[in-house]
Amino acid sequence: MGSVPAWARVYVACVVLGALVCLVPLPDLHVPWWVVTLLAALYAGCERIPLPRGPRAAGASGREAPKGMGSFLPVLLAGAFLLPPAAAALVALPGALLARVEQRPRWLRRIWRAAQLAVAIWAASRVHRALGGRSAVVEPHFPQALVPAGAAVLTFCLVLTVLDGGILALAERVPVRGAWRGLFARSLAPVAVHGLAGLMMAVLWRSPYGPVAALLVLLPMYVSCWVFAQYHRERAAHQATIRALVQAVDIKDGYTRGHSERVGQASMMIARELGMDDERVEVLRFAGILHDVGKLGVPTRLLRKDGPLTPEERRVIELHPEYGHEMVRGIGFLGEARSAILHHHERLDGSGYPYGLVGGQIPEFARVVAVADAFDAMTSTRSYRRARPVPAALEELERCAGAQFDPGMVRALARALSRQGWHPAVTADNGVYPPAPSVSGRLEGHPT
Repeated sequence: MGSVPAWARVYVACVVLGALVCLVPLPDLHVPWWVVTLLAALYAGCERIPLPRGPRAAGASGREAPKGMGSFLPVLLAGAFLLPPAAAALVALPGALLARVEQRPRWLRRIWRAAQLAVAIWAASRVHRALGGRSAVVEPHFPQALVPAGAAVLTFCLVLTVLDGGILALAERVPVRGAWRGLFARSLAPVAVHGLAGLMMAVLWRSPYGPVAALLVLLPMYVSCWVFAQYHRERAAHQATIRALVQAVDIKDGYTRGHSERVGQASMMIARELGMDDERVEVLRFAGILHDVGKLGVPTRLLRKDGPLTPEERRVIELHPEYGHEMVRGIGFLGEARSAILHHHERLDGSGYPYGLVGGQIPEFARVVAVADAFDAMTSTRSYRRARPVPAALEELERCAGAQFDPGMVRALARALSRQGWHPAVTADNGVYPPAPSVSGRLEGHPT
């Protein structure tokens, strides 16, 4: 708890106090407590099932939520549609307090989560009842019944947005101007879908079919969430694998720190300009990021050598595409990226390496990464030479197009840059730089 700023702890305490105020009417309520207990138990069970974070159910830091099924909001929203506000707020508490939390301080995060959900559900239930939602659930007339439900969902999203933005500003020290930016827009669509499922639950609950039919609504929602969770877990594993490899390369070859990420970005720009679909764009980004992973197999003294390379040293460095391909051969999700890692130093005229492929023999991804790699190398300041301006780099790429680079890829990069621009970063902090060699000489020389 010591890692959480004092003002953030005060903020959490105020939200907890607000949640307690929401629960004050509980003793005077005449509600079917078995309904409250059943919904609370269902939500608690959902929180303990390892599915991903919710649309806007953040943890105490506002960024990382428990990995329980906090995103499974139909049960909470059904409670808002079925129960008085205080009872609906109570439904959220057991599940939030029992949720899986990996980051510390765990109990503070659980308490924050319970309080913000209780306040948000209380507010949603109040709005729903004020707009006649209770009768709309008992005797539903569509689409009229959607009006109070929609207002309740909007209220729920708005309250979570306000509370999340506050914790971001205080706990994460996000600038106040940007703390709330985009939170509401990102949460609205997912919560609206869950709100429809919650409304279906509530309507069926009050219908002659009863609670059992209402609970059946949860099954397809749960299956959908489970599939979505599997996708996100796999994607997180992919990102972690790539991040670890890139960090290892950056540590070994300090001169090119940040180069991999920029090559990935430039590769994406080219891919989008070429009209590739989103899946191929993502794989091409991986290719750009990992194109130099084979440098892990090259002696560090060669990567950090400032002077010219001997022919023997050059041959050792020119093995890095093959090393990289061997390292990622078993990573199935990389797909076409593997060929780009192996062939990104091939040239259209056949003078490249490792296999001297010619023209169309070079895989498309490799031709994209070759252009992105050379472009970033020219526009980034290194310890051995200064950066070239973007127009000069593009001019050099165009001069070498047809012999070294694919002209279509060069034109695609030029079009993308004309719209989006480029902001090269210094990748080596060395105060004094020697005179820069010619760009064409550098392209012919020490491999980037």
